[in-house]
Amino acid sequence: MPTEPLERLLRALYSAALYLLAPITVYHLIWRGLRQPAYFQRWLERYAIYRDGDPPRTLWVHAVSVGEVNAAVPLINALRRSRPDLRLLVTTITPTGSERVRALWGGQVEHVYLPYDLPGAVGRFLGHFRPHAALIMETELWPSLLFGCRERGIPAYILNARLSERSLRGYRVLKPLVGRALRTVRTVAAQSKADGERFVRLGARADQIQVAGNLKFDVAVPAGLPAFAEECRRHCGGKPVWIAASTHEDEEGAVIAMHRQLRARYPGLLMLWAPRHPERFRAAAEQARGQGWHVSTRSHRRWPQAGDDVFVIDTLGELMSFYACADVAFVGGSLQPIGGHNLLEPAATGTAIVTGPHLHNFVEIAERLDAAGALRIGADAAGVQAALAELLADPAQRERMVAHGRELVETGRGALARTMALLQPAFPPAASAAQ
Repeated sequence: MPTEPLERLLRALYSAALYLLAPITVYHLIWRGLRQPAYFQRWLERYAIYRDGDPPRTLWVHAVSVGEVNAAVPLINALRRSRPDLRLLVTTITPTGSERVRALWGGQVEHVYLPYDLPGAVGRFLGHFRPHAALIMETELWPSLLFGCRERGIPAYILNARLSERSLRGYRVLKPLVGRALRTVRTVAAQSKADGERFVRLGARADQIQVAGNLKFDVAVPAGLPAFAEECRRHCGGKPVWIAASTHEDEEGAVIAMHRQLRARYPGLLMLWAPRHPERFRAAAEQARGQGWHVSTRSHRRWPQAGDDVFVIDTLGELMSFYACADVAFVGGSLQPIGGHNLLEPAATGTAIVTGPHLHNFVEIAERLDAAGALRIGADAAGVQAALAELLADPAQRERMVAHGRELVETGRGALARTMALLQPAFPPAASAAQ
């Protein structure tokens, strides 16, 4: 279908800017690689250069990093069950996302990095994998990619779609282009009515929006969780335990300070520490040792030792299981203006939850957990520390929070079924899936 002159102009300006900035992507990969060596690998995929021949057609799911991959787990597992004839491609942008895909599904799904949003790279990517449909998780709005899907007749869906007020403001400069790209999408399956309204303000048509709910409510508790938690508790020797989960670099000093203060009240207290990014695993352990604490790590010791003060979870994909080993959890990304991380995982595993005030990525979930009595929100690090201390001293309050959290997760399920129903028209008949 012909494009309007203004759209052509906006796309030309956007593409020209990206091509001018393309050399910077190499410096970006080098800079990231100095912190996380996996960024030095598989550069050709970042520019959609593939050495193998044309593969069969795919059903494509894009999940930018670990959090989005975890949100997509129920969907991808449902797709594998309902359409085993379709070849699944999962793209990420980060190496940690790639590692999570491999840990979850191994070679049962294909993985490549999503290329940069350069028209040539996008064209090579779509031409190589020939997706039946593009299933894009949460808030990945790349104009060249969405326009490329339209021009190749590939139906695109934004699933588990969320858009905070802050993210909406961030699109301000590119809104004329992003809004047009968004209108090429077949359906925006929004997490909430408010998310859907913000997508309309960004440029989507009202008839594109379907409020499907949040796929994170359909999270599956890891198999064997009770046995895992029992084994961990046995190694902890009856100590009180808290977990600092998904913490960022700028929060690490606060975590150290909180643990020091909590240990003054609970001398045997053990902290399980799961930094958000793998490049912070070693730094977290070294900071804890610098306090004179005895520190073990999951990769080295497997389980906490009797004399441990801190146990660093330096592996991927095990956070949910370790939530179940703690009396109370602090979920990071919330003491700094990062926006928070998944609060439903500790709720589903039965752990009382404390978080900081910066929750703009999880506003609705935080409000619902708070209203249900399943969440404590500290105004700052001191408030978080006070809430942790209070809950460690009050098993009955923790039990009430756990019960309310589990009930909320159960009543919130259903987004997966609604999302799968929305996607049915995009799936090819079984006989033509590989054509």
